[in-house]
Amino acid sequence: MDKRRRLEGVIKRDPFRMRCLRALRALDLPQGYIGAGFVRNALWDELHERTIPTPLNDIDVIYFSGGVNPPQRVAGADNALKLAPQPQAYSPSSVAAKLGLKAQEQAIERELARMVPQASWQVKNQARMHLAHEHAPYQNCHDAISYWIERETCVAVRLLANDDLDILAPFGLEANFAGTISINPKYPRPEVFKQRLASKNWLTVWPLLKVHK
Repeated sequence: MDKRRRLEGVIKRDPFRMRCLRALRALDLPQGYIGAGFVRNALWDELHERTIPTPLNDIDVIYFSGGVNPPQRVAGADNALKLAPQPQAYSPSSVAAKLGLKAQEQAIERELARMVPQASWQVKNQARMHLAHEHAPYQNCHDAISYWIERETCVAVRLLANDDLDILAPFGLEANFAGTISINPKYPRPEVFKQRLASKNWLTVWPLLKVHK
């Protein structure tokens, strides 16, 4: 079976993950996806033949918006955004823009938490995340997630209007289905990689995984 179709089957068999994806779809965020452990851990559970999904610490939502004005469906539901700074000229590095973007992300988190309170939502606008690493501006979410720490973490999904799954996988899905944990070859950060291996306890939770440095 094609790996993308297999991934779609894994995600669609999980009622909680589908509920999260439907909530995100309802907000209609620009390039709104759920990534990282949401996808990676589901595949690791599949490889370990687990019938009960390993609990997720958080749900990592990404989107890509070049302005501080929030998506319409979020703005209409969140009065707190009226207090956020709204600079006329957008510059992601300006103080006002940073505050506005943070307020936007927090408003999206609140709205998602209202729809699925069982999830711990973490929302990040990838149009600003290049600043944290002193990179050139990312072009889109596909570009942005290609810099994440592990190759297997660089995946994200969203639910389309017809209930098909749209998948971002800059490095493909080979490593995910191979059951490896490997450093991102595009942006290697060995010390961060090592720290995450130790702190996240992946090899204990999924003992069949193999580390490829």
